[in-house]
Amino acid sequence: MFESAELGHKISKAAWKREMPALREGLLDAQLDLQQSGKFPVIILVAGVDCAGKGATVNLLSEWMDPRHIETHALRDLTDEELERPAMYRYWRVLPPRGKIGIFIGTWYSAPLVDNVYGTIKNAELDQQLERILRFEKMLCEEGALVLKFWLHLSRDEQKKRLKLLEKDPKTRWRVTDTDWQHYKLYNKFRKVSERMLRTTSTPESPWIVVEGTDPRYRYLTIAKSLLGALRQRLDAPEAGCHTEPIPPIMPTIDNLLLLRTLDLSKKIKKSDYEDQLERYQGKLNLLTRHDDFKKLSVVVVFEGNDAAGKGGAIRRIVQALDARQYRVIPVAAPSEEERAQPCLWRFWRSIPSKRRFAIYDRSWYGRVLVERVEGYCERADWMRAYGEINDFEEQLVRNHTVVVKFWLSISQEEQLRRFKQREKIGFKRFKITDDDWRNRDKWSEYEVAVCDMIDRTSTEIAPWTLVEANDKYFARIKVLKTLCERIEEALKK
Repeated sequence: MFESAELGHKISKAAWKREMPALREGLLDAQLDLQQSGKFPVIILVAGVDCAGKGATVNLLSEWMDPRHIETHALRDLTDEELERPAMYRYWRVLPPRGKIGIFIGTWYSAPLVDNVYGTIKNAELDQQLERILRFEKMLCEEGALVLKFWLHLSRDEQKKRLKLLEKDPKTRWRVTDTDWQHYKLYNKFRKVSERMLRTTSTPESPWIVVEGTDPRYRYLTIAKSLLGALRQRLDAPEAGCHTEPIPPIMPTIDNLLLLRTLDLSKKIKKSDYEDQLERYQGKLNLLTRHDDFKKLSVVVVFEGNDAAGKGGAIRRIVQALDARQYRVIPVAAPSEEERAQPCLWRFWRSIPSKRRFAIYDRSWYGRVLVERVEGYCERADWMRAYGEINDFEEQLVRNHTVVVKFWLSISQEEQLRRFKQREKIGFKRFKITDDDWRNRDKWSEYEVAVCDMIDRTSTEIAPWTLVEANDKYFARIKVLKTLCERIEEALKK
């Protein structure tokens, strides 16, 4: 793969002067069109051999274009905040919005590559990490992002020459570290693993472009032309038509399952038993958070359910058992303008809790396969692929020792109507009932089907759904607290 990038390509000074002005003007025009249209974000990865000119290339791109609309990220050592969260957290939180360009010098490929070369991870683990990266990039492309990946290559002799030249000059000596020389000694191994990585992760949606880094002018022009060509092709392409399928009054389930209808909504407990069990499980939850090993965990609690099913009441009973410094309750509403400019999971990655903390979501990332599906806010292809993206997201949380507990609170249509009317009569509860709640009742059957599909496709061994019979609020609250305690207790035993 690298042979063609070691052929000594060069650009003469005359050719540089001839081509550079028009290329620079074209990039500025394309960037302005991108900014004004806000059609898509551009994500540029600049990776490659040490001393191949990655920093100089990024500097030139920023110089040729408007740096106010370019976000450059040279991510190196993990911060304390990043160490406590999944590996992709540091990249999700800095993804560029639509209309902007994001350049990454420290890319999501860096750690798997180095870890494999140094033997920290085996080939099987490398393959698994690369597969997760491919799914991440596929999601970015399907969300509309233009992903460009450049690998800057140098031969072993050229790399050694660059390192010695930099080390000889007092002004650049600081740029050469012991790590650089250690990497140089492992050049052949780095090359072998890099070739494997590039072959595995070069896809039609986001191919790798290998660029010889020896001659700066050749490197600059090659990358700038590739960037301009990709930008113009995407910007000048006709708008894709909307193919949203009309949703019938009752949609057949994807897998012909209606699990909600199997629930026994008549389950109840007496108020006296409720008060005893409430004290018992709140006390147990508090003690679990004080366990020595709880410092290794974080907890994500997801509440979904029918309108007026008692999500707020269940959440209050959880937080009563916790230290206020331990948790954050996150009510999820329609996305803001800032959030709509990003992939749909972006706003949830930002709120992932650190170790020893709870994040409690009143509604969640499942909106894509529930309200957005039923109300037609996204196309069928979008919510269909969301199942896999959600499972990937939750898998990354669990791999980072996050306990993911998901509740669906279910009530009957009759009980919901009773609660709606009660809320309208009681002054301090009127804020809980909206016109949307009444409209959603008219689509009960469609939501029922969407919920059953969601449970079937996203209830996994590592992040299962707990269905809560919620016609009786006392029963529902105790089941929620008991399940939460059991899941945390189970995680502490591992």
